Amino acid sequence: MAAMAGWGRRQAARVLALVLLVTMYQVGQLPGASAGDLTRMAGQFEFAPLAIALPAGLPTQTVRPVNQDYDRVSGWVSSVGASIAMNDLTGDGLANDLCLTDSRLDEVVVTPAPLAGVPPRYPPFVLEPDPLPVDRTMAPMGCVPGDYNEDGWMDLLVYYWGRTPILFLARPGADDLPAGFSNGWFRPVEMIAGASAGGRYWGPQWNTNAVAVSDFDGDGHPDVFVGNFWPHSPVLDETVAGGVEMPDSLSYALNGGESYIYRWTAATAGPEPSVSYQLAEGALPGAAPDGWVLAAAATDLDADQLPELYIAHDFGLDRFLHNRSEPGTIRFANLRGSRDALVPKSKVVGRDSFKGMGVDFGDLDSDGRYDIFVSNITTSYGIQESNFAFVDTTDGPAQLREQLLQGAAPYRDRSAPLGLAWSGWGWDTKLADFDNSGTAEVVQTTGFVKGRVNRWPQLQEMATSNDDLLDDANWWPHIRPGDDVAGDQTLAFFARGDGDRFANLSSRLGLAVPVPTRGVAVGDADGDGRLDLAVARQWDEPIFYQNGAPEPGAFLGLQLTHPADPLAGAAPDGVAPTGSPVVDAQVSVATPDGRTLLGRVDGGSGHAGKRSHQVVIGLGEVSGPMPVTLTWRDRDGRPHQQVLQLAPGWHAVQLGAQAEEVTP
Repeated sequence: MAAMAGWGRRQAARVLALVLLVTMYQVGQLPGASAGDLTRMAGQFEFAPLAIALPAGLPTQTVRPVNQDYDRVSGWVSSVGASIAMNDLTGDGLANDLCLTDSRLDEVVVTPAPLAGVPPRYPPFVLEPDPLPVDRTMAPMGCVPGDYNEDGWMDLLVYYWGRTPILFLARPGADDLPAGFSNGWFRPVEMIAGASAGGRYWGPQWNTNAVAVSDFDGDGHPDVFVGNFWPHSPVLDETVAGGVEMPDSLSYALNGGESYIYRWTAATAGPEPSVSYQLAEGALPGAAPDGWVLAAAATDLDADQLPELYIAHDFGLDRFLHNRSEPGTIRFANLRGSRDALVPKSKVVGRDSFKGMGVDFGDLDSDGRYDIFVSNITTSYGIQESNFAFVDTTDGPAQLREQLLQGAAPYRDRSAPLGLAWSGWGWDTKLADFDNSGTAEVVQTTGFVKGRVNRWPQLQEMATSNDDLLDDANWWPHIRPGDDVAGDQTLAFFARGDGDRFANLSSRLGLAVPVPTRGVAVGDADGDGRLDLAVARQWDEPIFYQNGAPEPGAFLGLQLTHPADPLAGAAPDGVAPTGSPVVDAQVSVATPDGRTLLGRVDGGSGHAGKRSHQVVIGLGEVSGPMPVTLTWRDRDGRPHQQVLQLAPGWHAVQLGAQAEEVTP
């Protein structure tokens, strides 16, 4: 009887423990939006999918030829390289031009953004690097528009696996300019002096997956951060066996390709434009240059007009860097967040062990300060990490700067309570206001490789294995053409509902196409104040989404340029100077209802997508002029700040010693 009584007590204790666990689980669950709420939220948005025109007759592929040591993981090695950028390349005042790389083609394509009812303005064309050497061991990974030689004409920076970047500089005034906008408008030059000569490539075998353009030293000229993924090695040379590496850890790998910052030093304009850069020795502290870089983003967080830099490292340990530069000298300091008993180390700034795949800055909690959103791998029953929504916990720029100078990163991850923690195998991300409500949405590309054979079990097994096994590709699971890992995941579109919690509306907006996506670009292609989307899809067609939000709020649109420079020569038909964008210019809008709304001229943050140089800020239900604070550095590096009274709508402003609005 005593034994029976003891058994009964043990059973009762087990039942009580189970009830407590279930109760705690239910209490701990965050509230989700109802079906009705989701329908109401989705009604604020509308996107029309449009096909992007590509040049006809180009050969296609389904996997890249790779180093023989990578044969069993050729699908993984071939899982990046689809990118897209939106900008104004032809000078018509609209971000209606696309520069993209397509893994199926391994070419760089310039093409007009497709718009309903608008005929194409020029035929799509391939951006040819001739006479610079680009061979079968090299592949383009991304395109970053910008005015690199500062002549008022838009150029293109293309980065590669297998070589250093190439600058395609606009050449106004050349005698042989074509009649319309085409490849002949650009002159290819090496970004790294001496990388090629005599038709042969002599430079290092960089394998670049991230570029961020920003004035890091505050001298008034944009510099270039180059983030490399693989170590400098023949990754794409199928005739070679060896000379390559695998990550030496899944959470603390420091054997990736070295990363660099190159400082702008000089440029020329005219028929044979040029630009010169110098390596900023020692700019990146400690082990910051040694990770497997997939994304980078830069913006000024502490109001000193020097941009901070966040570097997203695959296989752990992202780097968040505080800018302590002076003109002519670029220098960053490493930042780390703090933790307590309730915060795991993997979710602390600068200490994380997750797979950083994309990053962007934006105001996630509507407090008028920048936060940081980072993409990671968040697949249930696969690899379940979480995205990061690092929220600024200070009282403002002064307190933030004080802590940054002490090496502290006062940001706390709130991805779970904000509803942003889980989405899939995340990649590029952009924070932007697509209905002009005054609050940002979060767009994120997801998915890895699409095929027929599910390789998740083998990948999970590897993810729990000892790091000592990882340096040999033979220990990795097969990921070849036909294998599938997260191949049916879709673009994520997070919008804020009641209670400041976000919900993924992708399936309700027609964005949930089960194809792996990589790069996402944002810009207003048709000038209606509603931001459009361009999406690069890995091993599939890129797609353009024209924004048709049915009842958008008011907006402030700004084209911020430096004073006009003397231009060399006349443009061909259909091409005009865009003006040189004031990269890193910050915009702060004080609305009548007490909100502070932020915008910036982004030089090129992210993984494989680049937003336009436009600043578009959603205002909500606002009318009449508002105080708009502009902060920027001029070409001599002098900092400026000015407040303009601007009404909603588009404005073009030249930022000189005194800001001047030139075209409403």
